[in-house]
Amino acid sequence: MLAVVKIAGKQFKVQQDQTLYVPHLAGNSGDKVEFTDVLLFNSDSALSLGKDVKSIVKAEIIDHIKGDKVIAFKMKRRKGFRKKHGHRTHYTKIKIESIA
Repeated sequence: MLAVVKIAGKQFKVQQDQTLYVPHLAGNSGDKVEFTDVLLFNSDSALSLGKDVKSIVKAEIIDHIKGDKVIAFKMKRRKGFRKKHGHRTHYTKIKIESIA
């Protein structure tokens, strides 16, 4: 069983018992979440996509983590201008429990 789900504006291909990192979701570890914006659903016998899809993907939040540090450094030569900015993107680790 396979589904393509839209989570926080991004599309993810998911299967049952799969763990993946998605953009930060509200909630604590152990909370259950449901994704109703399913774009494609493929079972063993049929394929449905678009507005015909009537399935829900259920998942559990495992952990909240930060990504790697990204540094943006700007400099103009011979001017003495230097600017250093950095950030770490927040992600949520989820486990897909069921696709129905």
